[in-house]
Amino acid sequence: MSEMQIQNVLQQMRQLTQASGVENTNPAQQNREPQRVGGADFQNVLTESLRGVNQVQQEATDLQTRFELGDDNVSLPQVMTAMSKSSIAFEATNQVRNRLLTAYQEIMRMQV
Repeated sequence: MSEMQIQNVLQQMRQLTQASGVENTNPAQQNREPQRVGGADFQNVLTESLRGVNQVQQEATDLQTRFELGDDNVSLPQVMTAMSKSSIAFEATNQVRNRLLTAYQEIMRMQV
């Protein structure tokens, strides 16, 4: 989900809150920066994780191509290990995406 879509959802939630007559007891919270956990925000951690998965997949593809072209420095076990790492990294990323999507859907169903 893009930053713009998240901001739109937050804006809609604020509008619904104001329309229902519920006031925010701390207006300073509305305009603050995203919370940081351990010095890193969620967006940066997620972005770096996706880049890491992409890098693992590219390395596996590169090893596979080199092996198919007959490079003596690349063995079949290296290729198989790299492909397995790539597959596991992708599957883990897919599971995180599914959980994030489920959490987002639950939040959207909440009563304000």
